[in-house]
Amino acid sequence: MSQPLLVMAAGGTGGHMFPAQALAEAMLRRGWRVKLSTDARGARYTGGFPHTVEIDQISSATFARGGVLAKGVVPFRIAGGVASAVAGMVRDKPDVVVGFGGYPSIPALSAATLLKRPRMIHEQNGVLGRVNQIFSKRVDVVACGTWPTQLPEGVEGTHVGNPVRAAVADRAAAAYIMPGDYPMSILVIGGSQGARILSDVVPPAISHLPMDVLRSLRVSHQAREEDIERVATYYAEHGIDADVQTFFNDIPRRMSEAQLVISRAGASSLADLTVIGRPSILIPYAAAAADHQAANARGLVDAGGAIMLPESRMTVEDLADQIKLVLSEPQGASQMARAALQFGRPDATERLVSMVEELAEKGRS
Repeated sequence: MSQPLLVMAAGGTGGHMFPAQALAEAMLRRGWRVKLSTDARGARYTGGFPHTVEIDQISSATFARGGVLAKGVVPFRIAGGVASAVAGMVRDKPDVVVGFGGYPSIPALSAATLLKRPRMIHEQNGVLGRVNQIFSKRVDVVACGTWPTQLPEGVEGTHVGNPVRAAVADRAAAAYIMPGDYPMSILVIGGSQGARILSDVVPPAISHLPMDVLRSLRVSHQAREEDIERVATYYAEHGIDADVQTFFNDIPRRMSEAQLVISRAGASSLADLTVIGRPSILIPYAAAAADHQAANARGLVDAGGAIMLPESRMTVEDLADQIKLVLSEPQGASQMARAALQFGRPDATERLVSMVEELAEKGRS
């Protein structure tokens, strides 16, 4: 019997690509062949994918960017991508097609719909993205990473959680060292679009901490390339030991070693936080579509695993107060870590694998 084939389609952000990577790793272990359909932007995130995943770079586009001329060619680029995806699926006959959102998933999901291949979507956020909203009524299954997820009328979703990469799963429930009179670590992470305000406010907020804390503090701060120099300079001028980079390849390690994480409320970041189990201060990206990052954060905050600080309230003083609150209350920080862990879905990948295999079985019968 030939290897069953899974085709995954995902857009060009970590929020879409990391769950796809986790599913790819699991399906390969179960003897499946895996193909990833994405665009040039998404291909930048494929470095961590297993080398046996076949990367199919397709043509797609969005109406959300560019001028009149750029938007005028969007339908033609999408049509070209769909035609290419149809040809590929006629040849390969995938057993299941899974879309993870983002406009680069349009061609593969459209082709799967036209050819009536078994298909499903996985939505990471508490509000469906535009593409997943379009296809939610055209797929066999809707898997939800955040619960509850706002779904269109008549659409039923299944809560599976957000799969995490193997590097995160390997540090699941890592022992938490509560804040104290010894070396401590703060991890600052944010999506590329929303990292500017973190670079503006977080360094001065940290500098407001008592000197006895700052002397033993190590900060890992992820910043946009254009902000790297000024952020690193600020930390250095205030005597704060900081590692400032555009992207950390070892976030799971840094997160597991941190006493506190300051982060946007992207679905993948929250999944990592709840699988590893770390207290966090979450600053939802105010410009996120349908305010979905606030929806993402709400459940973890209600469970006691995080503090949410809206951008409208994110002053240096307010953030400094919240950081002090966590680092000055060791037992409270430890309780937040436990609450985050209890809120997590470490078996999200296994749940998603089961859904894929059940859908494939139905498709064969």
